[in-house]
Amino acid sequence: MPGTNLTREEARTRAQLLHVDAYDIELDLSSARDGGTFRSTTVVRFTAAEPGAATFIDLVAPAVHEIVLNGESLPLSCFVDSRIALTGLAAENELRVVADCAYTNTGEGLHRFVDPVDGETYLYTQFEVPDARRVFASFEQPDLKAAFTFTVTAPRGWVVVSNSPTPQPIGDGDGDGDGDGDTQVWNFAPTGRISTYITALIAGPYVGVFDEYTDGAQSVPLGIYCRPSLREFLDPEAIFAVTRQGFAYFQEKFGCAYPFEKYDQLFVPEFNAGAMENAGAVTLRDQYVFRSKVTDASYELRASIILHELAHMWFGNLVTMQWWNDLWLNESFATFAEAACQADAPESKWPNSWTTFANQMKTWAYRQDQLPSTHPIMAEINDLEDVQVNFDGITYAKGASVLKQLVAYVGQDAFFKGLQAYFKQHAWGNTTLPDLLGALERASGRDLKSWSKAWLETAGINILRPEIEIGADGLVSSFTVVQEAPALPAGAKGQAALRPHRIAIGSYQLTDGQLVRTDRIELDVDGERTAVPQLTGRPRPSVVLLNDDDLSYAKLRLDAHSLAVVTEHLGAFTDTLPRALVWAAAWDMTRDGEMATRDYLALAIAGLPRESDIGVVQSVQRQVKLALDAYADPTWRTEGQARWATTAEQQLRAAAPGSDHQLAWARTLAGAAHSDTQLDLLAALLDGSVELDGLAVDTELRWTLLLRLVATGRADDKAIDAEVQRDNTAEGQKHAASCRAARPTAAAKAEAWASVVESDQLTNYVQDAVIAGINQADQRELLAPYTAKYFAAVQGIWETRSHEIAQQLIVGLYPALQIEQATLDATDTWLTTTDPAPALRRKMIEARAGIERALKAQAADRTSDRH
Repeated sequence: MPGTNLTREEARTRAQLLHVDAYDIELDLSSARDGGTFRSTTVVRFTAAEPGAATFIDLVAPAVHEIVLNGESLPLSCFVDSRIALTGLAAENELRVVADCAYTNTGEGLHRFVDPVDGETYLYTQFEVPDARRVFASFEQPDLKAAFTFTVTAPRGWVVVSNSPTPQPIGDGDGDGDGDGDTQVWNFAPTGRISTYITALIAGPYVGVFDEYTDGAQSVPLGIYCRPSLREFLDPEAIFAVTRQGFAYFQEKFGCAYPFEKYDQLFVPEFNAGAMENAGAVTLRDQYVFRSKVTDASYELRASIILHELAHMWFGNLVTMQWWNDLWLNESFATFAEAACQADAPESKWPNSWTTFANQMKTWAYRQDQLPSTHPIMAEINDLEDVQVNFDGITYAKGASVLKQLVAYVGQDAFFKGLQAYFKQHAWGNTTLPDLLGALERASGRDLKSWSKAWLETAGINILRPEIEIGADGLVSSFTVVQEAPALPAGAKGQAALRPHRIAIGSYQLTDGQLVRTDRIELDVDGERTAVPQLTGRPRPSVVLLNDDDLSYAKLRLDAHSLAVVTEHLGAFTDTLPRALVWAAAWDMTRDGEMATRDYLALAIAGLPRESDIGVVQSVQRQVKLALDAYADPTWRTEGQARWATTAEQQLRAAAPGSDHQLAWARTLAGAAHSDTQLDLLAALLDGSVELDGLAVDTELRWTLLLRLVATGRADDKAIDAEVQRDNTAEGQKHAASCRAARPTAAAKAEAWASVVESDQLTNYVQDAVIAGINQADQRELLAPYTAKYFAAVQGIWETRSHEIAQQLIVGLYPALQIEQATLDATDTWLTTTDPAPALRRKMIEARAGIERALKAQAADRTSDRH
């Protein structure tokens, strides 16, 4: 993979030697419309603790023209791979580097995009983890903070946004003063002391909408930007409302005013992540500007991302991790904070955010924590490649779950009091975990050392089971919470351990068709067995739910009686969170081979019609599809798929017109349709010959319907071309690429494969769409020959493509649909005959574990007595 891999030891040595004062960065983007390269000039001033010592600065660039250290020109041969060697440092130093840096189409560095609607060019930067060095020479590590001053030359009429407020552009570009030049210059004011990875530049003919946040003590300018072709779909009032909600909540809870001069949110094209917390200039993927009807779950997701990035302005930007081994705390905190704000803020539209968290984020965490690559939350990050593959379910979701447990452990008031002291003490600096834990210990009076060791330095998930004995009188004679610490997969880092859990136990009674909570007990669970005498001498509840209110992080199991009740009455819970916990437990049991796929399908068919939470509905719909595609006994799969497709059609027709449930079931049917009758319905909805009251067959739904029709051979190239004519946008071209890759022919698969593996011309965004189109679950036989091709290509992909592109290809093209021993054998052979980098090895063993789990689940489904 291109670029030198910075190690933690190198970063530590450099941080001990250097103090970086300021960067002056000049970028000439006048070439943006043509692409290729742009001129980058960096002047950085820094001190050295040991005069005469040597170090290096980071840069990824096709060409370097000038390197001047303290007035002396250095030979260009000092630049090797992605480093410029610096020797003979003075106590105070000034370095000037002039280079040609490259625009990218990978979503890393300075990404360049041309909108097919208006033909205009749009740029944005993405620097986390090590990609500021693609745009300017930098000491690329989080603890070498500095003030940054950007000067940008760009085409006249463009909008240019950075971390500091946007100045009025000056000059006419051609130097004659008559104002007719093609370019202008934007001179930004210096930033506060921030890390390289949260600096930002967004440039192009973006359009903006503006407001401000005021609370009597301050006024913060707010901006929202997108491309003109998306402006008609932008809903700034809703976005500003969530943003203001976050400002009010976070400033109160953190006891610290927003630390930057303005807050811009920019919806940018072809973005790899959900969003990025650049200081004062957050970038978000512009799929969150909804072109078509979406369910409320999509609006909730967007709101959570907005709040996540806003929380980072304090935790991550104002106070920053010293090194990437504390990445988990950065991301976990923002994930916890987004959910807490949604749940607690007075004007929140989604007060049930912990339901969404339990059903989606924790499900992600549980999956990640059972892979061979599982690791302690406080991971060992030895180098940049380690951190680049560590943006995972443990770093985000498990860490946030553990923070929620920590709040229960120390108390909410003490938790936020400790945070307030932490921000006050460490503003504009760098910290490690003990800095935060020390502040929380002082605020709460609790010793967190043993808690930290148990939760942050061990790996894996505990399982909590109720053990209930019933006496001759029919009353509960004994109730025990049994905790297990399953052995970690072979090769996993860390060790399994029993942990202290603060949980609630809920007792639910089925009354008049509803499951109502009649009792709640909160207690500490520690060790293998914890007796609960408060529940003895009582009648057995209809359902007993461990970890009610989802306070802790653990896999739940239901006793046989409770499982039987919820199988028939899951939709009868009056609150959304216990339903979500039971859904999650059932899914986890299915993945673990403790519940047959056909039983999970039966639970979904019985429970979803009564499920009101649309986020839970859509999550279960996705899980049913995965279960049928991967975990079902292949000899029964067709029957299960037919049942599911029939259910989807029935629920689509029964749903309230125009409702979120109607749209969710329409999309589910589009993915599940197999029979001629069902495919006929999709075709009729697409061509308008059949209409369902309230169902808007709009742009995005049209592409969803067409994809299934193409993949089943019911629509051809002509239909794809016609749809592109209707929607000749970046999104439309992406969908078309996916449809073409989904065609059920050997030639189509060969063409798609060549476009992503044998060529590097596709953008990150289109490549991802092609990969998704290739992977059609009912095209397994057509894809079988690509297993060998995949293993032949993997090493070359890793060595020649950028990180984002390589990861996309390696994960997306792994033969995950070839669920058979031969795939495991091929993976094992590759692992033993190749010497992959640790990060690449991790991706491969994670993919292998998916096959292994699917085979186990298929065996459980095959031996089920439910036929």
